[in-house]
Amino acid sequence: MKTLFFDLDGTLIDSAIGITRCVAHALQAMGEPVPPAPALRRWIGPSLRDSFGPLLGDAARTEQAVLHYRDRFETHGWAEHEVYPGIGETVLALSQAGHRLAVVTAKNEPHARKIIAHLPFGHVFQDIIGATACGRLSHKPELIGEAFARLGRSSGDTWMIGDRHMDIEGANHHGIGSVGVLWGFGEEAELRAAGATHLAARPDDLRGLFSA
Repeated sequence: MKTLFFDLDGTLIDSAIGITRCVAHALQAMGEPVPPAPALRRWIGPSLRDSFGPLLGDAARTEQAVLHYRDRFETHGWAEHEVYPGIGETVLALSQAGHRLAVVTAKNEPHARKIIAHLPFGHVFQDIIGATACGRLSHKPELIGEAFARLGRSSGDTWMIGDRHMDIEGANHHGIGSVGVLWGFGEEAELRAAGATHLAARPDDLRGLFSA
C-alpha cells in the first residue's frame, strides 16, 4: 500500500476561472489594476500571501486582499471549476487498489474541504490538508509535514502528486517520491527542473505508476 498525496488545483480540478476571478475581485477592491488573463494564471499554485505581498508591498494591505479574495471564493469561486477528464476514475481505481489517499493543497482548508465534499470521488480521501487562515500553514513543505502529523507515515511509500514546482519541492523536502502531472498549470520544464521523480501526461498514467 502506498500513501498518495494529491494536490487540488491543477491536479484534481481546473480551477483557473474561480481563482483568477477572485484575484481580480480582490485587486479591484484594493483599488489596484487587474493584470491580463495570462498574468492572472500565474497566481494559481503559490500561497495568496506570496502572490499579493510583492504586489501590494504592505503586510496590512496584503491581509486585506486575502480577505477580499476569500470572501468571493466562499460565495462563488469554490464552485467555478471543472474536474479533469479521467481523474475521478483514476482516483477511485487507486483507492480500490488499496492505496491511502489524501489531499494536500495550499488552498484554504475549509474551501478545499467544501470542494472535495462536492466531488463524486471526494469520499475516498482520508483527509484534506490545506492552508490555515492565519498563514501558519501555507507552503507545501509545511502542509506535507501536517499531513504526516495527522495521518502518520505509511509503512509503504509516500508520494506527492501535483502540477507545480512547489509540489515537487515539498516532496523533496521530506524525502518522498513525486509525480509531476502535465495536465495542470505547470509546464514539463518546470517539473523536471524541480526534480520530479516521474511525470504523468494523463490521469490514467497514475494507475500504471502505482499498480505494484
